[in-house]
Amino acid sequence: MLRVGMVSPYSLSVPGGVQAQAMGLARELRRMGIEARVLGPCDGPPPATFVTPLGNSLPTSTNGSIAPLAPDPACVLRTMRVLFEEQFDVLHLHEPFAPGPPMTAMLLHPAPVIATFHAAGDSPSYRYGNAPMKAAAKNIARRIAVSKDALALVQEHVPGEYEVLYNGVELHDYRAATPFRAEAPTIFFCGRHEERKGLDVLLAAMAQLGPEVRLWVASNGPDTERLREQTKADTRIEWLGRLSDEEKIARLKGADVFCAPSLHGESFGVVLIEAMAAGTCVVASALDGYRNVATDGVDSLLVPPGDADALAAAIGRALREPQLAARLVAAGNRRADDFSMLALAQHYAAMYREVAAPPSRVRRPMSPWPFMSRPETTGRVSPLGARRTRMMAP
Repeated sequence: MLRVGMVSPYSLSVPGGVQAQAMGLARELRRMGIEARVLGPCDGPPPATFVTPLGNSLPTSTNGSIAPLAPDPACVLRTMRVLFEEQFDVLHLHEPFAPGPPMTAMLLHPAPVIATFHAAGDSPSYRYGNAPMKAAAKNIARRIAVSKDALALVQEHVPGEYEVLYNGVELHDYRAATPFRAEAPTIFFCGRHEERKGLDVLLAAMAQLGPEVRLWVASNGPDTERLREQTKADTRIEWLGRLSDEEKIARLKGADVFCAPSLHGESFGVVLIEAMAAGTCVVASALDGYRNVATDGVDSLLVPPGDADALAAAIGRALREPQLAARLVAAGNRRADDFSMLALAQHYAAMYREVAAPPSRVRRPMSPWPFMSRPETTGRVSPLGARRTRMMAP
C-alpha cells in the first residue's frame, strides 16, 4: 500500500484554507486505498484519526494575517521522529517554505517530495529567505501551484518547472447537506475577522440594505470585539463564532447569499466553490484569486474590493431578483464540478506513484538525527532507490 505523509505548516485545529485542502485530500486518498496521514501542529485533540499531531502552534504574523505556525525546536524534533518512524513512500508538503514541519521535512527529504504552493501576493519570507529556499528546492521532485497567482509569487523567487492544480472541494458534503432554516433573506459571511477579509466593508454595506435582511457572521479574529461593539444596535446581525464543518455547511446552504468581501491576499477562491456546490448565490470582491473560479454575471456577482456601495447594490440584486439568483446558482453548481476533490486526489495519486521509489526496494532504517552523523558517500543506493544518500540538516 502506498503511504503518503501530508504535511501542513498550520494548526489542524484551526480553520483555514490550507488545512482544509490537506484534510480533504487525505480523506479522498484514503477512500481510494492510499494510506495518507496528515502531519501538523494541533492545538487540542487531533481532528481525525489519520492526523499525527506535532505540538501546539504559535500565532505568527504573515500576509496581513495571523498564522498558527509551529517553528519551535520541539516541533522540529517531533517532525524528525515521525518521519523516522513512519517511513513514508512520498511526502506531500503544503507551503513547503513555511517554517516548521514542511521545511523540516523538505530538508530531511527521507522520501520523494511533492510540494504544493498556496500563497499569493506579497510575501516577506520569500524576499528574505530567497537563497536558502532555492537551495532547499532542489529536494522537490514535483512542484504544484494552486493558482496562477500562487505560481507568479513562487516563480519570481524560486524559478523552476511548476504545474498549476486548482484546489478541490468535497462536493458531496455540500450538495447532500440539510440547510439551516433562514427566517428572512439572509447573507452568510465566514472568514477570519481581520482587515484583509473585508468584514468591515460588508457591515458598511448592511447599513444600505432593508430591515428584513439578516446577516450571519461566522468565525472570529482580532477585529471581532471592535466590530461587535460597532454594530451592537443592529439586531439584524447574528454573530455565530467558530462553527463546526457540519454547521458551517448547513448555514451556507441555508443562506440566500454567500458574501466574500476580501480586500487582498486571496490566491484561490475555494470558499466560492463551496458556496456554489451548496447552491448559494455568490457575491464577492473582484480579486484575481476569486476570478480564478468565478465570472461576474455568469456564476456570481463580483464588485470592486472595498466598495461598500457596490457590494450593497450587488447583494440587493441577488436578494430582489430571484430569476437572476437562480441563473447564477445553476451556473455556479455546474462550475463547482470542475473542482471535485476526487478528481484532484486522482491526479495527485498518479503523481505519487510516478515519484515513489520502487515498491520492491528494501528499506534501510533512516536515522532520526542525520545531522549528527556523516552523510553517506559510498555510492550505495539510498532509501529513495535513486540517488546517493544525502541528508540535509534543518
